[in-house]
Amino acid sequence: VQIVESGGGLVQPGGSLRLTCVVSGSILAIYDMAWYRQTPGNQREVVARIHTLYATTYADSVKGRFTISRDNAKSTVYLQMNSLKPEDTAVYYCNNDMDSPWPWGQGTQVTVSS
Repeated sequence: VQIVESGGGLVQPGGSLRLTCVVSGSILAIYDMAWYRQTPGNQREVVARIHTLYATTYADSVKGRFTISRDNAKSTVYLQMNSLKPEDTAVYYCNNDMDSPWPWGQGTQVTVSS
């Protein structure tokens, strides 16, 4: 399985970004999926989850600002990030949200700064 994340970049506080995660080598539809983020010196944390039946949950820190979605036909998971804050700065990754994560992709850097 290969995961490729994209869509990160430098954005001002209050701005928006849409992250994309393309998964190849597996059938996305049968997996719960999640977006994670990691900052230097810290553990990777879950930001948002989406169940196979499309139910979603979010970390308190991003609730109301981020939206996770999926397109199984395109084997793609998205993360729409609005009202970005400096504390959202991190490398963002996606992976399945089950017992055995796939090999991690390279992630995509999000930097929120004026």
